Amino acid sequence: MTFTIKANLIDVVSKETYPAELVITDDKISSIKKISETLNTYILPGFIDAHVHIESSMLVPTEFARIAVKHGSVGTISDPHEIANVLGISGVEYMIDNAQQVPFHFYFGAPSCVPATNFETAGAVIDSDDIDKLLDRKEIVYLAEMMNFPGVIYNDEEVHKKLASAKRHNKPIDGHAPGLMGEEMKTYFNAGITTDHECFGYTEALEKLQHGVKVMIREGSAAKNFDTLIPLLKDFPDQIMFCCDDKHPDNLLESHINDHVKRALKEGHDLYDVLRAASYNVIKHYNLPIGLLQISDHADFIEIDNIQDFTILKTYINGNLVAENGESFISSFDAPIVNNFHCSLKQPSDFKIKSEGEKIRVIETLDGQLITNEVHAKSLIINGYAESNTEDDILKIAVVNRYQDAPIATAFIKNIGLKTGAIASCVAHDCHNIVVVGTNDDDMCKAVNAIIKAKGGISLVTETEEMVLELPIAGIMTDLPAEKVAESYIKLDQRAKELGSKLRAPYMSLSFMALLVIPELKLSDKGLFNGKSFEFTDLFI
Repeated sequence: MTFTIKANLIDVVSKETYPAELVITDDKISSIKKISETLNTYILPGFIDAHVHIESSMLVPTEFARIAVKHGSVGTISDPHEIANVLGISGVEYMIDNAQQVPFHFYFGAPSCVPATNFETAGAVIDSDDIDKLLDRKEIVYLAEMMNFPGVIYNDEEVHKKLASAKRHNKPIDGHAPGLMGEEMKTYFNAGITTDHECFGYTEALEKLQHGVKVMIREGSAAKNFDTLIPLLKDFPDQIMFCCDDKHPDNLLESHINDHVKRALKEGHDLYDVLRAASYNVIKHYNLPIGLLQISDHADFIEIDNIQDFTILKTYINGNLVAENGESFISSFDAPIVNNFHCSLKQPSDFKIKSEGEKIRVIETLDGQLITNEVHAKSLIINGYAESNTEDDILKIAVVNRYQDAPIATAFIKNIGLKTGAIASCVAHDCHNIVVVGTNDDDMCKAVNAIIKAKGGISLVTETEEMVLELPIAGIMTDLPAEKVAESYIKLDQRAKELGSKLRAPYMSLSFMALLVIPELKLSDKGLFNGKSFEFTDLFI
């Protein structure tokens, strides 16, 4: 098949724009000719998400791709450690097999931290031997985010075996070092780690860039670092990449990497710097065979109306038109159900916290951030038990082991904002146990049991209602169309806000409260954890 396209070509390699006639033969660009015509539209390389967990969209890869192409995305660098924490290597294989059904460039990493720490219960373990086998596969192009930064810094043998395996296979190593600076930062990245998507401060990101690290500017559903970090693009254009990390289905329907591009251009950043951060820099760093609108490249590109509005008109992948004017030509597919869910229904008494003092440590949630603070507060004690205090917005939080029956871990959290009811989710990074926050034990129990009955999902309950979005694939995904998933998610999100939550994305924020490798205070199924000292800590002071 051969066809011709005429448009203004934005060449991010040579950094020039000119009217051009392109000939596409089969899946590649066979010729590019400069012409002297006045043309109305522009073509440019398609966008690539430099770091994303497909599972966090609650969609399988085929469905994620169906939506992403509408926004001009042609590929992702995907870390499948969410499903890997549930199912191990078979989960990684599930993602690869599903992704291969659609014309979209999915590039997967070998999950380096399954589980992320030894202070929580996951459904599987991927050791250094498993990592070596995964990295030997052509579908696996990098060692995914090394979250165990203490293991890197203090020479944990198993961690360094994984790093050595990536070097032996000549594949990049992704970083994960929120807040790490100074000599520890240098030690961490000198181990061969080359990127970081977890920078939440300008000074932190600047120090890492000056050390040669490639910084990914993240703007997802929960973590929003774009405004803080985008000024760095001007001085470090070759070291910046754009990523979403985690994108809930409602947000994915609205935008993808195109949002980064439009906002950066609106702020006055150089066109070629911006587009390179969305394509060229990613392709070069991970050595991807994705096209950059050069002769003999794969025909992976998008057509837009103009640079000011940046409306995506068409998306091409391997010479195939996969989206046009907001319509995707990628089909939805049924996906097999796989899971690992083995806990029994709970009782309200399982969530009780016997008081051991008047002062407690509280997880302080920060809107738009994955980091939390540790704050101290006076406990509300009723009949000898510590209870949620809606007046001070200090609510009970619990993490329930989904893989086996075990005692429930409990603590307190601030800034969730509920005035009544409870919300729960087993989309809870990274082990995907069930995390629940509520105003009373009865509703917390009902919210957890709704997820247990569904063997995965997110839920909301009050005294008179129960809402559940079922996620039967590994307890974290569904093969339902994205529009239906987003519709259910939006209802849950809106209802949580009606119950008092002021967070922009309460469920996405909730999903990170069990992620121990992000400081400062988090809760695993085994207890309250200090992410700075990397050890358990007491609830009562």
